[in-house]
Amino acid sequence: MDILTLFVVVPVLTVFALIFTKDLKQSRVVALIGMAVQLAMSINLVFAYLKERAVNDSIMVFTKDVMWFEKFNIHYSIGVDSISVLMIVLTSIIVFAGIFISWKINDLPKEFFISLIVLSTGVFGFFISVDLFTMFVFYEIAVIPMYLLIGIWGSGPKEDSAMKLTLMLMGASALLSVGIFGIYYNSGADGGPLTFNLLEIAQVNIPLEAQKLFFPLVFVGFAVLGALFPFHTWSPSGHASAPTAVSMLHAGVLMKLGGYGVFRVAMYLLPEGALHWNDFFLVLATIGVVYGGMGAIMQKDLKYINAYASVSHLGLVLFALLMINKVSWTGAIIQSLSHGLLTALFFALIGMVYGRTHTRDIAKLGGLMKILPFIGAVYVITGLAYLGLPGFSGFVAEMNIFVGAFQHDDTFRRILTVFVVSSIVVTAVYILRMIGKIMMGPLDYPKGVEMPTAAWYEKVGLVILMIPVVLIGVMPFGITEMIKESIQPFLERLL
Repeated sequence: MDILTLFVVVPVLTVFALIFTKDLKQSRVVALIGMAVQLAMSINLVFAYLKERAVNDSIMVFTKDVMWFEKFNIHYSIGVDSISVLMIVLTSIIVFAGIFISWKINDLPKEFFISLIVLSTGVFGFFISVDLFTMFVFYEIAVIPMYLLIGIWGSGPKEDSAMKLTLMLMGASALLSVGIFGIYYNSGADGGPLTFNLLEIAQVNIPLEAQKLFFPLVFVGFAVLGALFPFHTWSPSGHASAPTAVSMLHAGVLMKLGGYGVFRVAMYLLPEGALHWNDFFLVLATIGVVYGGMGAIMQKDLKYINAYASVSHLGLVLFALLMINKVSWTGAIIQSLSHGLLTALFFALIGMVYGRTHTRDIAKLGGLMKILPFIGAVYVITGLAYLGLPGFSGFVAEMNIFVGAFQHDDTFRRILTVFVVSSIVVTAVYILRMIGKIMMGPLDYPKGVEMPTAAWYEKVGLVILMIPVVLIGVMPFGITEMIKESIQPFLERLL
């Protein structure tokens, strides 16, 4: 079996093994072993990719193609470049850490871990797919379990939040399906057979009018999952109602499918459509960055603060992609990685605070550093990384995005960049306010609650997420070189 197919097979086997577990202890051990294997495979994939890339200059490596449905020329076609590899590693880290963060889940633990791993199966399949139809199938597999994970294991108005999320994402899927079939039926424009294969479609000159028509459908179909303004409203309520590990996976991994799809499908296959619609979507991305930051300032609930912050920081990814140059695209990929790790960290920390205090209202919290020193220290570090402190992944990502954006001589783009850069100040306001209120100052929390220090499994989960945040921040050159090498063929399609 090839190295990439295993990333779908191992989670599926883990799900089958979970079916036969009887209690929480058995379920979490099986889930942990399965996801530990997945994490080890992803680390091995990095070294295997670097070794293969040294002798193979193809756009994708480790490719495999098997006919699936001959009538419509649908294939199980897979392959990866450095961007796919990095997203697979990100997914493996967050899912593995999520198992530790969910160590004490008592309500239907078997079903919870099954749903969580089914979601991750869709994500892994999405990142390795080269066939558009196969990619769309895995996209749906990744999205559907969110309804169950929020509706069953969530809190607050969980049914409403789950339904809102599902309806918004299914609506986006409807647009996306129309766009994908539009690409498919124009893939034979040069006289060849119709195909869903990304690499084959990239060799076809799709008519300009078709590109103008289908680009916004594909872009919005993916970008809704990336919290594109004004289609972002499902995200804050979904985050707020989801259990901790689901919030981690939701923001840290699932929302990355949006930016990845925009880059891999919309902009690569429909380059002239991307240039035609560029200004319009740049404005929406800019509004999303500023609006998300201002929305975070106005919130009092810790989860809502992080949710609106996600809207802002994912807006940076779309903004950078729409700037269409190597530096900004490099920043977009690193921002996807950084946001995934840091948002997962914040949601894990918020879950730990809420589990002890039974409140997420910052007005009711204060001085927790005195009684929760480990959690408090990680909270402060994560906050500083999130606002772009040098030495952490956020700084590397934002500097590439802002430098790449300012490379344009166009006054319109430079004005938009000024607005986007202002988000740094807005981020500093809500991050420092939140840290200062709940971690520093006089001790203040609801009386009559237990405040145990961080358990070993909580510490392990946090450390797993923190390590790559620091590694990217202090050693960015290896990862930036990997990314720049892979984005060059995509950039050539647009310039």
